[in-house]
Amino acid sequence: MGANVTLKGRMDELGLTQEELACRMNVALEALGGRPGDVSARTVRNLLNGSTRRPIGRTCAALEAVFGCPVSALGFYPPRTAVQAEVLVHRRTFLVAATGTAVAAAPVRHSRLGHSDADRFHREYTELLSDESQFGQARQSENKAIELSERIQSSLIAGGTSGHVRRRMYRLASDVTCLAAFAAIDASAPRRARAYLDKALTLAGLARDGETLYRVWDHLMLTSSQRENHAEAAGGAEVMKRSSVARRDPLYASLGHMRHANALARLHQPAESLRALNLAERAFGRARSERQPVWISFYDRAEFDVLSSYVWTALGEHEQAESCLHRTLAAIPGGMVRNRALRTAHLSLSQARQGEVELACATGRHAREMLQSASGSQRTTNTLARARQIIEATGTKMPEVVSWIEESRRWT
Repeated sequence: MGANVTLKGRMDELGLTQEELACRMNVALEALGGRPGDVSARTVRNLLNGSTRRPIGRTCAALEAVFGCPVSALGFYPPRTAVQAEVLVHRRTFLVAATGTAVAAAPVRHSRLGHSDADRFHREYTELLSDESQFGQARQSENKAIELSERIQSSLIAGGTSGHVRRRMYRLASDVTCLAAFAAIDASAPRRARAYLDKALTLAGLARDGETLYRVWDHLMLTSSQRENHAEAAGGAEVMKRSSVARRDPLYASLGHMRHANALARLHQPAESLRALNLAERAFGRARSERQPVWISFYDRAEFDVLSSYVWTALGEHEQAESCLHRTLAAIPGGMVRNRALRTAHLSLSQARQGEVELACATGRHAREMLQSASGSQRTTNTLARARQIIEATGTKMPEVVSWIEESRRWT
């Protein structure tokens, strides 16, 4: 039979390593049977290299749970019996998203799902969101968010709850899945993020909540931009700014216009981009100070300035971009390590584009010192790599700059 290229392809689509697939399978097994799984990276390696051609029992059940399809669709021989006795008692119906990916397996529930359960899940979500926004730790945040999303959806499959609680739980599951998608975006993995967002879009639809749908579209726009599909990004921004929540709340309107301005700048439409930037500024000035959902709290004055800097950069106005970045860095709280490192890296890039190579090197080194090696913020690493390429292209022979170039190659 040889290597299982079908399984390898499905793993690549989701951006899963052998260790991560083993982890997902163990989460699914615990949901299925109420006890932790014992799948290891070696188990997955045997599945990939063809040593295991017909997975049975719990291994078969876990594969079908993670990928949402029979094992025969993953390049394996199907089990010899239609029903496997080992998992018959524990097997449950899987909730399948529009993409056909199994979202979760339902554990047995003996009590009615209520607001206290939703509150408990929400506390877990806000803790994850806080950690991700401060430190990044993209891969760790992504895996934790997916595990939490699966648990939330598992609790819903058993039923026995009010419509209001169900909608609240669907909204929360969508938000948590969006958090996983953003972690994938931070790791510069837009294909993996897109797969999460397809699932989040279905969950947001089940929640029937405009703000939740808006967040999904915001992240979809980011994945389009990261894939350099700026026409698609502009289309996503149009959906955002015309949404009911944007018509109702100036803060959402401002973010929609800002995303549109960035996309238009990259489509070489400067007049239209500056018009959108002006609309974003005016709407931002009308935004209410009352409490907003936790996810959009990132869009403060500092974020407005950094997003404006991206517009100016795309328009070739690097001095203006640098000015915005200085204002951003002055406003970011000291504990927001990931954001400070990313914005400082952009400042280094802006200085390099203006020919200030020595200053750009010093700023880039500072960004690297702030960036925790475990954060997984590939966006920061990629930004520093672009700054190095620009500095290298100047052909400078200044010893301190040459030294920085050699040093930065080890970072990126």
